[in-house]
Amino acid sequence: MPHADYAALDAWIDTHFDEEVRFLQELVRVPTDTPPGNNAPHAERTAALLEAMGLHAEQHAVPADEVRAAGMQSVTNLVVRRRFGPGRTVLLNAHGDVVPPGEGWTHDPYGAEIVDGKMYGRATAVSKCDFASYTFALRALEAVVQPRHGSVELLFTYDEEFGGELGPAWLLRRGIVKPDLMIAAGFSYQVITAHNGCLQLEVTVHGKMAHAAIPDSGIDALQAAVHILNALYAQNQLYQSVHSAVEGITHPYLNVGQIEGGTNTNVVPGRVTFKLDRRMIPEENPQQVEDTLRSVIAQAAAQCPGVRVDIKRILLARALQPLPGNQPLVQALQHHAQAVFGETVPAMGTPLYTDVRLFCEAGIAGVIYGAGPRTVLESHAKRADERIDLQDLRRATQVIARSLADLLAP
Repeated sequence: MPHADYAALDAWIDTHFDEEVRFLQELVRVPTDTPPGNNAPHAERTAALLEAMGLHAEQHAVPADEVRAAGMQSVTNLVVRRRFGPGRTVLLNAHGDVVPPGEGWTHDPYGAEIVDGKMYGRATAVSKCDFASYTFALRALEAVVQPRHGSVELLFTYDEEFGGELGPAWLLRRGIVKPDLMIAAGFSYQVITAHNGCLQLEVTVHGKMAHAAIPDSGIDALQAAVHILNALYAQNQLYQSVHSAVEGITHPYLNVGQIEGGTNTNVVPGRVTFKLDRRMIPEENPQQVEDTLRSVIAQAAAQCPGVRVDIKRILLARALQPLPGNQPLVQALQHHAQAVFGETVPAMGTPLYTDVRLFCEAGIAGVIYGAGPRTVLESHAKRADERIDLQDLRRATQVIARSLADLLAP
């Protein structure tokens, strides 16, 4: 495509950027905390905003029983289809669900307040910002390039925090989406081609309740849980000697993020439950990882007389393994990111896990690229005062629009 047309795409986005910012603000102001995961209202609001721009969004509501079984309240996935002619379909996927705000905010997490060129609010950086970047890249493409080949689909889903089974996986199984290439929400200073996998387990340690005045009449589940946790943390130290060959990914690691149990301070706890998160590098075998963890837990529990342990898998998200067909995506995004940002944007891995793996498991080549800072840490994602630099939003939108123009060329 001529350089003049790329400049015209950039100019269209510049002209409509205030509108893009207002669109993102509207999205941030509708909470999508997951849990509890009552996300259909956000989908309905998004669909109405898209309709006002002339973009019809199909609303695919997941049946209530499936949603409840997944531990959520409502999920409606949105698909916008724009067919321009024969050729490949490029899908752009962002997720609207987010973790609850938590403590420590100095800005309203749903206020979408703009201070010093940054918008603050939950999901400003992950990943409602890419609802905006993808939507306005598509609008710029249609207004300026007016393509005659291929298709673009916007896919906005709402269960990434719970593994994507009611979003991309649900839609792929039903053939509702079946693109040739896909791009998913990410950060604007890297093109991500690989990522870690994630295994989450819920471990329940059963002892026997007793009065604290006669503790020997009970079996302390918390004391046993501490013994098991120490064994797991010792295992975590071993992971530091295992290294991935993928740039951007270091070693496996384990985190225990939640623990609960007991009934009162004067009662020997009879049950303790904790949840662990094990990040797997692309080279690891998920089944072997799970078998090892179960063995470590069982051996530690066996050293605590009278204790019984239940282990339940909560989530298994496989690592993203790059498919050879992703090269057109990588080349286009890297080329235009360098032109727009004025620096080389690397193709690399990330320790996160995402829904992109579901597309790649279905044979659809995909990468991660979208609006955001250089790192997750800078974005404050999953922390207080999450924010996005609006210039990163603008430039990422331009990179995506330019890349779409290349990918849809005959």
